[in-house]
Amino acid sequence: METKDVILDLRTKRGMSQDELAEKVFVTRQAVSRWETGETVPNTESLKLLSEFFGVSINTLLGSPRKLICQCCGMPLEDPIISRNKDKSFNEDYCKWCYADGEYTYSDMDDLIEVCVKHMVSPEFTEEQVREYMRATLPNLDYWKRHKELGEGKKFEELKRRLIEEFNALNIEGMPKVEKLNALVGCYVNLEYKLPGGEKVKFLDDEATYLGNQLESGTEGRCFGILANADFLLVCTYGEGGSDPELIVYKKR
Repeated sequence: METKDVILDLRTKRGMSQDELAEKVFVTRQAVSRWETGETVPNTESLKLLSEFFGVSINTLLGSPRKLICQCCGMPLEDPIISRNKDKSFNEDYCKWCYADGEYTYSDMDDLIEVCVKHMVSPEFTEEQVREYMRATLPNLDYWKRHKELGEGKKFEELKRRLIEEFNALNIEGMPKVEKLNALVGCYVNLEYKLPGGEKVKFLDDEATYLGNQLESGTEGRCFGILANADFLLVCTYGEGGSDPELIVYKKR
């Protein structure tokens, strides 16, 4: 699709008039009309505002002229998994697992490879084949070329260290010692908990990236789930596939 078609499609799906969209992105109705006829293309500032308003990347607004891949892990990027900067704008260089809230989440290539292996092993690719592929691919990506220049993810590693200490200090009965935290996107781990009064609640933002892990439980068929960010710690248990979740701790930091 061309930019004119993308904007028209996004606007009509929202049920908006050209006047209404113009008001949202601080231009005239005539400007929107010219975009949708292909007479002009939005300038950089308008593209940023359109991206924020519609929740799509600038690459999408421009008709996807570039094939985006994460410059840390090599994953192909589509709008739902593109990372965000601190100001919530899209960062089209990284996925949500590798860059979160303005910080890089991996400082060790081997750690990233181990995470990727778990998700990429298949009947077509063995564990060792995946490792060989990742070892050959990652050094060619921008993040690992500029690893030291970009700070080596040290700030995020320090946050991980502090969170691990805080989880272990909770001394929750039956929960194994926490040794590692991985980046997890909210929509994949946002379980719904039933409160004592019967109300059901979710605590996470589907679009945000958190740090967490799954730990073995002494109860057959159930696991501990731990999640955190700079603001809170959460511990729960759940069954297979996140079924029957039970909230153990939700603690503000």
